Amino acid sequence: MNTKCKKKLSWMSALFAAAILALTFPVSASADNDDPPGRVARIRYLQGSVSFEPAGESDWVSAVTNRPMTTGDQLWADAGSRAEVQIGSAMIRVDANTGFSFLNLDDRTVQIQLTAGTLNLRVQRLSRDEVFEVDTPNQAFSVTQPGEYRVEAGGDGNSSMVTVRQGQGEVTGGGRTYNVHSGQSGTFTGTDSLDGYVSAAGDPDDFDTWGQSRDRQYDGSQSAHYVSRDVVGYEDLDNNGTWRSDPTYGNVWTPTSVQSGWAPYHNGHWVWIAPWGWTWVDDAPWGYAPFHYGRWVSIRGNWGWVPGPVNYEPVYAPALVAFIGGANFGVSISVGGGGYGGGDVGWFPLGPREVYVPGYNTSRGYVDRVNTSNTNVSNTTITNIYNNQVTNNSINNVTYVNRAVPGAVTAVPQNVFRSSAPVARAAVPVNERQIAAAPVVTRAVVAPSRDSVLGTSVSNATRVARPPAAVINRPVVAKATPPPPPVPFAKQQQELAKHPGQPLAAHEVQVLRPANVAVAQPLVKQAPLGKPATLNTNRPANPPVFGSGRQPANAQPQAAPASKPANEPVANAPANKPGNVQLANPSPNNPPSAPVANGPADKTQPIRTDRPPSAQHPQADKVREQQAAQQQATQQQAEKTRGQQAAQQQADKVREQQPAQQQAAQQQADKARGQQAAQQQADKAHEQQAAQQQAAQQQAAQQQADKTRAQQATQQQADKTRAQQATQQQADKARGQQAAEQQVDKTREQQAAQQQAEKARVQQAAQQQAAQQQATQQRPDRPPSAQPAPQSKVQPAQRPQAPSPPLTPAEKAREEELKKEQKPPSP
Repeated sequence: MNTKCKKKLSWMSALFAAAILALTFPVSASADNDDPPGRVARIRYLQGSVSFEPAGESDWVSAVTNRPMTTGDQLWADAGSRAEVQIGSAMIRVDANTGFSFLNLDDRTVQIQLTAGTLNLRVQRLSRDEVFEVDTPNQAFSVTQPGEYRVEAGGDGNSSMVTVRQGQGEVTGGGRTYNVHSGQSGTFTGTDSLDGYVSAAGDPDDFDTWGQSRDRQYDGSQSAHYVSRDVVGYEDLDNNGTWRSDPTYGNVWTPTSVQSGWAPYHNGHWVWIAPWGWTWVDDAPWGYAPFHYGRWVSIRGNWGWVPGPVNYEPVYAPALVAFIGGANFGVSISVGGGGYGGGDVGWFPLGPREVYVPGYNTSRGYVDRVNTSNTNVSNTTITNIYNNQVTNNSINNVTYVNRAVPGAVTAVPQNVFRSSAPVARAAVPVNERQIAAAPVVTRAVVAPSRDSVLGTSVSNATRVARPPAAVINRPVVAKATPPPPPVPFAKQQQELAKHPGQPLAAHEVQVLRPANVAVAQPLVKQAPLGKPATLNTNRPANPPVFGSGRQPANAQPQAAPASKPANEPVANAPANKPGNVQLANPSPNNPPSAPVANGPADKTQPIRTDRPPSAQHPQADKVREQQAAQQQATQQQAEKTRGQQAAQQQADKVREQQPAQQQAAQQQADKARGQQAAQQQADKAHEQQAAQQQAAQQQAAQQQADKTRAQQATQQQADKTRAQQATQQQADKARGQQAAEQQVDKTREQQAAQQQAEKARVQQAAQQQAAQQQATQQRPDRPPSAQPAPQSKVQPAQRPQAPSPPLTPAEKAREEELKKEQKPPSP
């Protein structure tokens, strides 16, 4: 091949490699972008009438406990109602007449939209780059430290209040930023220009007390010793089950409040929540953590939940199950079509160390995280299973420990599954043959409907409480930029039907957004960059009143009006009238006013010269005394004014210095938080490294234990085989001995028969000879010479007998018994 051809092939190879890279890297990047968040919020507690609206929808339904919440979901607590929502280690409590939603909820951002009402927040941990923000109609409140907070949005949309019982936060709005510290309560009014004043945080009210009592229930949970504190709902396990240590699986929690024959993922219903798809919602009050984290296993007939490693940050999963289906499963199954056919859908819980392969769009790294944080499994095992199921599309060569457990498989008709109906009431029986014949799949191949999104029938949506229209349509101020609003399910339904059970990827959802419509949130106003401002300590004349008639507690009273000038005329007094002169008694604190007579108040009355000297001097002395007093009062007033001006200048100087000091303090606090975060990150890295080492050790120990058990099983099998062989040999020997005895008995019988035959022949020959002799003797007519000579008795020839075989012990015993029986009794 010539050089020109070689060069041409080289260029073609390079272009082909470049094309492969161009196709590979965008797919990888797209997969990373499609990863869902590793956390969601959970509706933990409901009291009264609480309504829920899924992301992108316009219908409200009754909220249910254990339903996951994510970006775009809304909650409304009606009059006399309350709710509790949990996100990792943070708790959100919702008071009556309160509407809130999640503008954004992912691994680093919690952005809440509070249009009306009151929220109590308890944030126990906050990483350095994490955003925790509550957006109200006139300001955005950012939590900057772990602590306890109360945020209230006024019903007029023009006021809000932030109370910090522990921690610290920042208020942004109207081009200003205010810091609210621990023990303070800040009230903020205005939208275009945000004014704020501060007071001491008052005593907790009934709503605060209720939240604190619930916190005390969760603090000190025993389950925190066995699971990560970021596992949502672990506190509910304390009063509903028991913990024990198992030599094979480690820490295992067993529920104690279930009926006989209970199985995981049996009492609840399925809902469709993007971007995860089919999501399990359990009926039990404790039924959140064990169904979205960890694994289940049956131990001696009892179900137990095995959590993931304690030192790993948990990753949420919609349901840790494997689905089964196929033509031989149930009455009929519709797996490959549009997903709207008849048939059944079945599933069973995954066991420890079994790999969960998501049925939604993820990257390869996400598959590692969602497995290693929820069970002790190696990356090698994950890679092998992932390659078999995703790359090679081969899933049925995996042995699942729970698939063969009696009662572990739950199945329902597809219409029950799709309509979010209760599973337990509609479950259909399946036998072992059907389960063994049905293939295992990574997702339920059922296309969702609108009922799947709402979690109930649409007909029920009109009978629940709804927030007022003013609350729904009220915009809020945001500091962080939220993502675009969710795309309604109606626009996604046609695409979802093409691949039943497969959620749309992020780029597929983006295509469904209209190109000529702005993607920004329509009810969110982005806060402009704010300048640091100082909260006023003077209470306004008309402070805003919030939902429960609450006003800032311990607020300073309104300042009294400034004192009137000493020379100010008395109200309603006649002025500019001749002779209307008013003299006041001089005193140090109340200098006399100059007499007023048709002229300015600072002019003295002229001295009269038409009076005699004796009468003039006392009057002149009196006037001079008044003038001196007036001058002294004027001088005192000037000094007082200069003192006030100096104090004002000093106050202005202090106020000018405060922002710089506050900025320096903030920088110092940020530096301290950065150092603390770095230390926490280092500690977390050390903990993760230790956890990985511990997991590796546990895995090695588990592998060694598995190897030992395998060797023991092999040894037991070998011993069993040897024992069976020995038993078989013994049986063969016994059968051989029995056959030999039967052969000996047969030989003796033959010998006895032969002897009997010989004896008969001898007797017959003797009888014949005797008859001949008798016949000869009975013929006298014959001469003696004719008489037959006497013949001797001929004995038949004796045949040699074969030697008898030796007697067996049993035969010897029988002969001895016969001899004893034949022996005559002694006299």
